[in-house]
This record gives sequence, structure tokens and C-alpha cells, in this order.
Amino acid sequence: MLYALCSMLHLIMKKPRSIGSILEQTLKSLEIEVPLKNYAIWGAWKEIMGESVALQTRPRSIRNRILFIDVSHSTWMQQLQFLKPTLLEKINTFLGDSYFQDIRFRLGKISPIASAPPETDSLKDEDLDRATMNQIETILQKIEDGDVRKGLREVLIKGAKLEHHRKRLK
Repeated sequence: MLYALCSMLHLIMKKPRSIGSILEQTLKSLEIEVPLKNYAIWGAWKEIMGESVALQTRPRSIRNRILFIDVSHSTWMQQLQFLKPTLLEKINTFLGDSYFQDIRFRLGKISPIASAPPETDSLKDEDLDRATMNQIETILQKIEDGDVRKGLREVLIKGAKLEHHRKRLK
């Protein structure tokens, strides 16, 4: 996997491209695009839903292309049921595709600050071996821009942790 990334970065370095296109291509090759999109929902919940709805709701989890949302009160839950098609469209528009097929609501405690999705919490405990870290650093040495290098380091580390986590679960 890292060899493929190294080859891809070598090609990228030949002609200038936007960082967005580089990161998009890297994410697709690491197969972590969907988990990162899921994470984006947590961070942009207020932007996606609007302040009044965001104060009463929190995304809870994602399973089988269904977004589970905690709602503060049964009255809000009933109202959101009527708005489900609109909310689904807003979320999918934010993601840039029709990833979610359904939304399910349930009563739950709404904390003031949204937390990271449960799917990513387990990756914090994943440790990468020295060889993988060395490969990542070797790839990053070719990138001169410090901000780009820092952002790509985070992406590569998260991707490697996800791959390691998936292999361990098999």
C-alpha cells in the first residue's frame, strides 16, 4: 500500500496539482474516504442542520448507510420525522454524494459539544510499527510545503491505522 502511495506521490510531484485533488486521490487509495466523511458530519453538524435543530440533536452512529441521531425530546423527534427527506438531502448534499439512505431518530442526551464518531475511537489505540512509520516519513520527505506535509502525515497515519485495525479484525 505505501509503495503505491510513494509511486503516486512521485507522479504528483512532476506537475503541480491542488492539495484537494492530491488528498482526494490519497484517501480513495487508502479506502478511508467514507470514515472521514462520517467524521465530517460530527464536526459540521451545526452547519449542516442549522442552529435550532443542531441544539436539539446529535449524530450518534452510522451503520449500513443509516445515520442514527439522538434527539432531546419526543416533540422534536416527531417534528424531525416530517423533515426526514429534507434532512437526508441536506446531509448528502454536504457529503457531495448520496451516501446515506435513511435516518433514524431516538431519544437521547444532547451534550453541548459533539464528539467523534464511535467508529474512529478504536483507531486511537492502534499502534503502528516502526517500519510503517519509516515508510510514511520517507514518502513525506519529498514534500517541501510544511502544511501539506503535516496534513498528509495525518492522513497517511490514519489510513495505516485503519488498515492495521481491519487486518486485526479479520
